[in-house]
Amino acid sequence: MATTVTIAEIAKSAGVGTATVDRVLNGRSGVNAETERKVLDAINALGAPTVTRGRPRSKGNFKFAYVLPEASTPFLDDLERHIAQTAGDFRHQHITELTYRFPAEDPARFAQELSRVTDCDAIVLVGPDVPAVKLAINDHVRAGVHVATLFTDVAGSMRQAFVGADNRAAGRTAGLLLARMASQPQRNRLLLLSQTTRMSAEIERRIGFVQVIEERFPALVVERLPDIPADDDEACKALSDYFNSGVDLSHISGVYCVGVATAGIARALAQAGLTQDVALVAHDLTAAHQSMLIQGSLAYVLHQDVHYCVLTAARVLRGLCENVRGVQSVVQPRVEILTAENLH
Repeated sequence: MATTVTIAEIAKSAGVGTATVDRVLNGRSGVNAETERKVLDAINALGAPTVTRGRPRSKGNFKFAYVLPEASTPFLDDLERHIAQTAGDFRHQHITELTYRFPAEDPARFAQELSRVTDCDAIVLVGPDVPAVKLAINDHVRAGVHVATLFTDVAGSMRQAFVGADNRAAGRTAGLLLARMASQPQRNRLLLLSQTTRMSAEIERRIGFVQVIEERFPALVVERLPDIPADDDEACKALSDYFNSGVDLSHISGVYCVGVATAGIARALAQAGLTQDVALVAHDLTAAHQSMLIQGSLAYVLHQDVHYCVLTAARVLRGLCENVRGVQSVVQPRVEILTAENLH
């Protein structure tokens, strides 16, 4: 009696991912000759796989690892709560969720910890875009573990899906909002504030912001402060020191906070008497940002549906585990513009 061979077994034997085996079986491009030979050799040795598309695999629960940065920020803490609160939905999809938090401020250590995540079918990753992390992702995929990045991508890796808003478009949106509020010619300076970062989401936001100002509003000047501390008190002091360094405050029109420490930045604006004249734009509707919108210290929040993204990443990875064709076609969330008037 013939033994049933699965795509996963072929992938493990060939040392590649299941998606690569699927490409070879279906004659699709994107596989180099040496890799294709390894897959074909494995098929010759084990036999052709039996594939049932779109139906559950004959096993118990899938194990999905959610890997997040260790830093305690309002957004990351909210994200971990969303994952925990979605456990009921995961159970209905036969998914067991495990959440890990590793130190992203040390990318090498983050990559080492990521490499040590074992005994799982798939990984949902929020991590820095550095070579060591790319290698860790690639090793997981070659071992048959499916990987999706969430909110911030690791381009050039073998990750199989990215779920999250277009961050460059988000940065362009912030630039457009602030530029249209600028009172030219006097208030012609926009501040671009961010932390030192290796997260591609924040880098893409910065690029998009500068792009739209250069392309559409050449009369405006972007002043970059890329090393604002992540701590609110320290961020407040850093921005206050900048204001006291001889800067003409009457020229500042708007502030774009790419990352965290929005509360500290808003406090520095208030202490300088700029809250009414200078618009502040930030990301993600946290409880603190909701209060700041209502109080008027924050003009706009650019937001994406976190619950949708968490569920979509799980759906995509479950489909990949079950060899469902086309599951990687993801409808990405829109960038929502929230104000004090449209909170819900």
